[in-house]
Amino acid sequence: MTTSLRYYAAACQTDLPNPRTRDEIHQQVDRMIAMIDHAVGGYAPFGPVRLLAFPEFGHAAPIYLTVDELLDRLAVPIPNEHTERYQHKARQHGVYIQTASFLERDDRYPGHVFNTTCLIGPDGLLTRYRKVHPWIPWEVHASPHDIADYDDPIWPVADTEIGRLGVATCYDWLFPEAIRQLALGGAEVLIRVSAYMDPWGATPPMDWWTVVNRCRALENLAYVVATNQGARAEYYPPFSWPGGSMVVDYDGRILAQADPGPGEKIVIAQIDVGALHEERERPRGHQMLAHLRTEAYSAYGHPVYPGGLIGGAKALSIENNERAIEAGRQRLVR
Repeated sequence: MTTSLRYYAAACQTDLPNPRTRDEIHQQVDRMIAMIDHAVGGYAPFGPVRLLAFPEFGHAAPIYLTVDELLDRLAVPIPNEHTERYQHKARQHGVYIQTASFLERDDRYPGHVFNTTCLIGPDGLLTRYRKVHPWIPWEVHASPHDIADYDDPIWPVADTEIGRLGVATCYDWLFPEAIRQLALGGAEVLIRVSAYMDPWGATPPMDWWTVVNRCRALENLAYVVATNQGARAEYYPPFSWPGGSMVVDYDGRILAQADPGPGEKIVIAQIDVGALHEERERPRGHQMLAHLRTEAYSAYGHPVYPGGLIGGAKALSIENNERAIEAGRQRLVR
């Protein structure tokens, strides 16, 4: 049924130094809580901001290259004191917050660190999304795909009063299959939390960030709210971070975008859920979700990437990721 629900979404990019220990995470949260107040209050004369999204690594970046170091110095459980602060703010303003990512530890999966973003609403923690495609070989976060006894939803979609919300993280978006899983799960607003570095940003000729966000929107008939790191190179060497956070509609039109380049920025655009419903219900052409010939995709029946725990490895490492990448390439040879 078509609804007339309209609201504003805010893509909030940050420019913060990276904590070296978990005790410093509260400083990051302080700043993002302030940005929530600014977005909701500052834009109130123009319309209600109901959804806010923050970038990957906004709480902590994987500045250490081993799982043990990340577990020892930066990883936190979820829920935690920080998610409680977001929940209080969500209840105060009646908003939904897609948090910056945490480096998460979970006692059910010992020895692993997840790259996790949380969707938090007025009633609390709604979904916890763990990055499925870590940026290998450098990231040693665990993917749910690689853990044999993993028992949580891999592609959660939250049915909320502002629509059905799904999220995926950074490199996940280079895999159309990943975002299609969210769309087939009912997602109407696709949220991208990213730390996408130069040169693959919002500036031609290598504007992967812009191209991919627009393509994932139009091929899934969904809004995209994409927020990217705007960190200067000094905050996360050796990379610099181009920002360019944006909101895209279901036709692939950019509704709002931050100017490319580092810096803290907030961009807002209207989400019209009723218009989206009409676009999904009325036309018969360009119905990419309804036109899927799923049975034709026989290649997906054959495994490719084995995961960084290849060969019974006990812990992820850059070396094991390199071995797994080579194994995946070999499987592509026919």
